[in-house]
Amino acid sequence: MASAVTIRDLTKSYGRIEALRGVSFDAQRGEIFGIIGPDGAGKTTLFRILTTLLLPDSGRATVDGLDVAADYKQIRRRVGYMPGRFSLYQDMSVEENLRFFATLFGTTIEANYDLIRDIYSQIEPFRTRRAGALSGGMKQKLALSCALIHKPDVLFLDEPTTGVDPVSRKEFWGMLRRLKEQGITIIASTPIIDEARQCDRIAFINEGQIHGIDTPERILNQFASILCPPGLEHGKVEQKDEYVIEVDKLTKRFGNFTAVDHISFKVHRGEIFGFLGANGAGKTTAMRMLTGLSHPTGGTARVAGFDVATRTEDVKKNIGYMSQKFSLYEDLKVWENIRLFAGIYGMAEDEIARKTDELLERIGLSAERDTLVKSLPLGWKQKLAFSVSIFHEPKIVFLDEPTGGVDPATRRQFWELIYQAADRGITVFVTTHFMDEAEYCDRISIMVDGVIRALDTPDELKRQFKVATMDDVFQQLAREAVRTAD
Repeated sequence: MASAVTIRDLTKSYGRIEALRGVSFDAQRGEIFGIIGPDGAGKTTLFRILTTLLLPDSGRATVDGLDVAADYKQIRRRVGYMPGRFSLYQDMSVEENLRFFATLFGTTIEANYDLIRDIYSQIEPFRTRRAGALSGGMKQKLALSCALIHKPDVLFLDEPTTGVDPVSRKEFWGMLRRLKEQGITIIASTPIIDEARQCDRIAFINEGQIHGIDTPERILNQFASILCPPGLEHGKVEQKDEYVIEVDKLTKRFGNFTAVDHISFKVHRGEIFGFLGANGAGKTTAMRMLTGLSHPTGGTARVAGFDVATRTEDVKKNIGYMSQKFSLYEDLKVWENIRLFAGIYGMAEDEIARKTDELLERIGLSAERDTLVKSLPLGWKQKLAFSVSIFHEPKIVFLDEPTGGVDPATRRQFWELIYQAADRGITVFVTTHFMDEAEYCDRISIMVDGVIRALDTPDELKRQFKVATMDDVFQQLAREAVRTAD
C-alpha cells in the first residue's frame, strides 16, 4: 500500500530544546494513524511541520508524495488540519465559518456538502449562532466540517476532542471511521487511551523520538507505565455535618433559555465533589454562580458561609479557581505568576517567598523558576495553575475541567496534588470529562439539560444504574439530553 505520509530523520530545535530528534515513520493511505505521547513529546511540532506551518531543521517529509518544504502550496490544498486549539472564528456564525473556509480553498459548501453531511447536519439548525456560543462538542463538529469542506486527501487532527464530553467524543470518532471509509487518510494525536485504541496503528513519541510503531494494544502494553499508569488509591473522606457549599433551587436564565434549572445539593468540608455533565448541560454556568462570577436568576447558594448573590467579595476571598482555559500569565516567569496571585490574595511578602520555594520543590519545577510560563509543556502549566489556585490555602477550590488535553501520567500526578489538597482540608469541586477521574471523587452529581439527574458516590451510582463503570452511568444519563448547547 502506498504511503500518504513519509518522514525520514526529521529534526527540529527551539534554541537548546530538541523538539524532534531523528523522527521517521510512514502512514499508509486510507488508515487512521495515531500519534501518542506525554506532554512536550513533540507531537504538535510534528503536526506543524507536516501541515507546512514550520520548516524542519533537517530530514525530509512528504505528504501525498509532495515535499513539505518545496511543495508547500500544493500540500495546503490537499490537506485538512484541526490544531489543538480551536481554529474557528468565534465572532462569526456557524455558516459564516464554513463558507469562509470553503472560499479559502476555492470551493463552496454546496460542492462538497455530501462529504460533511453526517457531521454538519447536526449543527446546521444553529447555522446563524456565533461559533463562540457553541458547546465544546458542537465546536469540534464545526471545526471538522471546516477542515473537510475542500475534500482533503489527508486530515491532520491534533488532539481534536480536548474539552469534549464522552458522548460527543464517541460520536466524533464514529465520524472519523466513516471518513476513513471514503478513502481519507487520518493522522491524529490524542492523550485519551480509548481513542488511541480506535486507530489502525499508533506511534509512541517521547522526548522528540519515536520509540515504537505498532497496533494500539502492543504499543499500550509496551509503554504501559507512561500511557496506562495504575489508578490512584485514596481513603474516602469521613462525611462531616459541616457544609462549605449549600445550594437550594439555584437557577440561571438567559432570556427564555434556562441554563441551570432549580438545582439543590450540599458539599462537605474536605470532600472531593465531582460535578459532571455533557457539553451544554449547565455545569460551567452553575460554577460561575458559585464562584461569584455570575448572578443567579433565582434560588440561593452559600459558599464558605457567604451568600453568592450578596457577599460576592467574601466568597472570592475564601476560594481558589482554575478555569478550563489556562489562567496564568504566559509572558510572566513561573515565580512571577506565583508572586502576582499571592499578592492578589493578600499574602505577606516573607510568606510568599518561603512558600514559593516550597511549592516549586513539591511540584518539581524548581529548575523552571525563571522560565516563561508559555515555554512550559501543558501538563506542567496545569500543575502550576492548580498549585497557584490553592497557594493561599482557600477553604474551597473550583476546578473547571483541569486536565483537558493532558496525558495519562500527568493527569495521575495532577490528581495526587488534588488528594494532597483534600488531605489538608481543602474542599475540591471539580468538573471533568474523564470518567476514570470521576471514580476518584468522593461523590458525584451528573447534570442533564440544566438539572441534576443523579447524585451519590461512584460505587452507589454504578449499583443504581446496574453498570460496571462510571462511563456507562454517564452515557446512560447524557443520552437523555434534549438540548445540544447552552
